Amino acid sequence: MTYLNLVNNVLRRLREEEVASVQSNTYSKMVGDFVNDAKRIVEDAWDWSALRTTLTITTTDDIFNYVLTGSQNRIKELNVINDTSNIIMEYRPAKYFDEQYLVEDPIKGSPKFFTYNGVDSDGDTQIDVYPKPDGVYTLRFNCVLRGDDLSADADDLLVPAMPVMHLAIAFLARERGETGGTSAPEYFNIANQYLSDAIALDAQKHPEEVIFYVP
Repeated sequence: MTYLNLVNNVLRRLREEEVASVQSNTYSKMVGDFVNDAKRIVEDAWDWSALRTTLTITTTDDIFNYVLTGSQNRIKELNVINDTSNIIMEYRPAKYFDEQYLVEDPIKGSPKFFTYNGVDSDGDTQIDVYPKPDGVYTLRFNCVLRGDDLSADADDLLVPAMPVMHLAIAFLARERGETGGTSAPEYFNIANQYLSDAIALDAQKHPEEVIFYVP
């Protein structure tokens, strides 16, 4: 569903006129803001299948710091693979990397470990790898990548639309104080039910992530 479709769905449910663009008037712009607030909450509620992707890094000899371009610091790693050496890379804390690079003489070779190291000037997440690459390696960063706010009318929503739509309605109902029949708390309950159902449907694609194993 597009940004404009979402906004018009919300407007209709609030007995307001549809618009040709989200930027048509002040009220539709505010609806768009609440849609994006709802989108952020729904995206953060679960590691949605639609948000799972792979970012690829190609290393350079003697360079250990790399940028996950496009991550915008809203990323959750699922696993990291050194595809060239067929290694599942392991996370190590920053202290470990400080010891290897600042206290010891760092070894060079195929990267086996990674850690996070802030963000770059564009706001994208940076990682360090170790050992320091001695050549070209392809590293696959499998992750959940939560996107930017919707802005253009044709921007597509990737996560389920119903919880986003009804959560935005709940925000607007609370903001305006009346909706002609349904109270804001009722709208929040409806939105939470849609969200719960959407998570349950998506979770069956990844049952291993919701099963607790007792060692």
